[in-house]
Amino acid sequence: MPTNEQRRKAAKRKLERQIERRAERARRRRQRLTIGAVVAVVVVVAAAVGIYLATRPSTSEAAPAAASGACQYIPDGQASKPVQAPDANPARTGTVNVTLQTSQGAIPMTLDRAQAPCAVNAVTSLAQQGFYNDTPCHRLTTGEGLKVLQCGDPTGSGSGGPGFRYAEEPPTNLPPSPQGQGASDYSRGLVAMAKTSQPDTTGSQFFLVYADSALPPQYTVVGRISDAGLAVLDKVAAAGSDNSNGDGDGKPKLPVQITQAQVQG
Repeated sequence: MPTNEQRRKAAKRKLERQIERRAERARRRRQRLTIGAVVAVVVVVAAAVGIYLATRPSTSEAAPAAASGACQYIPDGQASKPVQAPDANPARTGTVNVTLQTSQGAIPMTLDRAQAPCAVNAVTSLAQQGFYNDTPCHRLTTGEGLKVLQCGDPTGSGSGGPGFRYAEEPPTNLPPSPQGQGASDYSRGLVAMAKTSQPDTTGSQFFLVYADSALPPQYTVVGRISDAGLAVLDKVAAAGSDNSNGDGDGKPKLPVQITQAQVQG
């Protein structure tokens, strides 16, 4: 029968192994990049849940805020497809319609230049250059507090981008999330831009919100999805994810391939 001393040593070794495993998991999480910390309530404790992107390292040069004046598109890594940087002086009023023709049906969207002129300018420029054509929507999240389909990476790995980055244009009109913890309610139907865990790292990737989601208000909202587009997203979400990134987070089981991104007006 083990002595008290032996039991204490065994318990200590078990605790050390647990700490090492937790540290390793934390290290792996830090190596990936976030769309954001998602606030979810588990019993009575609010826990931050992340959706991660493994993207290219960003440069140390900061992108100036673009609320006014010229947009700053900073070179950043290798473009996943050859494209030119957008015009630095875009239109700042009106809307533009973009339709994602996909393997699961059309997803029409209305983008608002006044809300996020630099991001809308980047998305429409990339669409016009064919950057989004023949690319997959590589991630679907179905967990509590975060329900989005993420697209915009031609490599399908979550690490691809346009070869430039730019400053976020944080939304100012989102209501607080019912889940609290400083999160905002990214409601069903919004289109928002993905970013890394660092500021000024918006690129080509975007996410389509098919059910109300809780996120810090750091992700640029560029527009809204039509009812017809939401019906497509509902179909994809109902099939679920393959959980390759964790429970409720992975590639959509019903593959979504953007065959063409069409800009109308």
